[in-house]
Amino acid sequence: MPEKKDAPLRSDAQRNRERILEVALTELTRCADTPLSAIAKKAGVGQGTFYRNFPNREALVLEIYRHEMQQVADCAAHLLETREPDRALREWMDRLARFAMAKAGLADAIRQATGTAAKPEYTPVTAASELLLRAAEKAGTIRPGVTADDFFLAIVGLFTIDPQGDWEARAARLFDLVMDGLRAGAPGAKTD
Repeated sequence: MPEKKDAPLRSDAQRNRERILEVALTELTRCADTPLSAIAKKAGVGQGTFYRNFPNREALVLEIYRHEMQQVADCAAHLLETREPDRALREWMDRLARFAMAKAGLADAIRQATGTAAKPEYTPVTAASELLLRAAEKAGTIRPGVTADDFFLAIVGLFTIDPQGDWEARAARLFDLVMDGLRAGAPGAKTD
């Protein structure tokens, strides 16, 4: 009996898919020309399994990007459950920076796979930033009215940092400056 197209994957099939994505992220970040057969071999799956999950390079590269972006977005709610809203926002920025630096390594692979710098929409990450901003605003720890667009314009410098350099220290300084700006004028802001 054939599997339905949108049926959930069996647990072993899901593990194979996740392993392919994990290996592909590492290998394509290292070298955009990595053969798909080498990725399949390192992931410990056969060619059939590989191509059943990812019929071509473009599908693989865009799924890596989407998967990584979704993980960044998903961690926002968890951070809000375990941290004060402004702390959650600041820690989420660090997670976003790690994503951005990994994505920088994928830029060549995205360009090669798609012929352009095309990538999926930022919708999940935008929604996550809105969730964090609204929670911090409600808690009175950031100034009211900051939108996701404002936030991303303020941190756009992150995307110009060299991922091969001391990006973590530079991103931390940038984000601390942004947080200082967000806290300025907040009704209940406390200083760290």
